[in-house]
Amino acid sequence: MGVDDEEYNIMISIDSLTTFFGWCSVINFCVIVIAGLFLVIFHEGIGAISAKMFGITKEEAKATLFHVFRQYRVAFLVLNIVPYIALKVM
Repeated sequence: MGVDDEEYNIMISIDSLTTFFGWCSVINFCVIVIAGLFLVIFHEGIGAISAKMFGITKEEAKATLFHVFRQYRVAFLVLNIVPYIALKVM
């Protein structure tokens, strides 16, 4: 509506992106530690609740939860740590 596109062209600096991915990594690492502790300490209860919710056996629920946790850790590495390291190297 009569506004130049140049006014909304925002450049993000390498330092800003590095800071962003650094804090994302810290936050996600904390989530991984807390989720890991909950899975290790309360795995029986979490497995039983998940089994009832999804209509599967407790062993299947526990295996699935650990598989999802493993996938989250891989996603954390690929989507947080790798970009952070790449930006730090630049």
